Amino acid sequence: MRIRRPRTVHLRALHFLDGTELSADQLTALLDRALALKSAPAGSRALEGRTVALLFEHPSTRTRVSFEAGVFELGGHPMVLRANELQLARGESLRDTALVFSRHVVAIGLRTGSEEHLAGLAEHATVPVVNMLSPLHHPCQALADLMTLREAFGSIEGRVLAYVGDGNNVARSLALIGARAGVQVRVAAPGGFQLEAGAGAELFEDPAEAVAGADAVYTDVWVSMGDDEATAEHRRQALAPYQLSDALLDRAAPGAIALHCLPAHPGEEITESVLYGDRQRIWDQAENRRHAQKALLELLVSNGTSSG
Repeated sequence: MRIRRPRTVHLRALHFLDGTELSADQLTALLDRALALKSAPAGSRALEGRTVALLFEHPSTRTRVSFEAGVFELGGHPMVLRANELQLARGESLRDTALVFSRHVVAIGLRTGSEEHLAGLAEHATVPVVNMLSPLHHPCQALADLMTLREAFGSIEGRVLAYVGDGNNVARSLALIGARAGVQVRVAAPGGFQLEAGAGAELFEDPAEAVAGADAVYTDVWVSMGDDEATAEHRRQALAPYQLSDALLDRAAPGAIALHCLPAHPGEEITESVLYGDRQRIWDQAENRRHAQKALLELLVSNGTSSG
């Protein structure tokens, strides 16, 4: 008698690469869950006995601390790896790396300077891949930003967030994911630094016009990791009129808050009085990375697969 073996059903992992993988309803539920986990940090053991690989091609403070602490709070083991510690550094393919990782861990986080590395890992991994930062996107930061807006204002649908400065990966993720949450994102930047049209944001050149009536004013560093140091002074000069100061914040709506994804350079993109003042929620943002990412990992690992 011939024994028939069960047919293997391959599941397609739900990755989190630019944030648009989540529906509006999933995003709302994720923010609800993040707020609940902040109230009870030990309230979930979704990763009990499981390992999450966290691969860093670039140094990190907030991303590493928040992910490592979050995985631990969920009962899991955060396996922190650097690219030069893996056979990737000696030419092993992303495909082989993804296939091996998928046999040992339940999710892979990648902080990278290459969109190709992110796409290649996601193409071949059979477990969720999370973008912990890439040149074009920073979706985990955007989750924490939306969570911070929820804490500050309750409902965020229809709220206005003005981003001033370099139209970079943070601005892009705010535009893409903010649109899913019903947030009106405005981006003010000079020519040559503006976000591309179609990203989901309303584009401005005048920062004062962009922040008028806004509920939150957001900025980021002017010279980021990976930027050419030879052009750093040019960047600072071009972006100087976009500094987040008390005077600029005064042009926003009453009760508006200041946001920054950090690290900050007081005196450049933000004044010291705003960074450490009583109108900012910047340090809440930094903490909320952990809670939002815990909710994300719960979703991806527990509910994030579909038949493929």
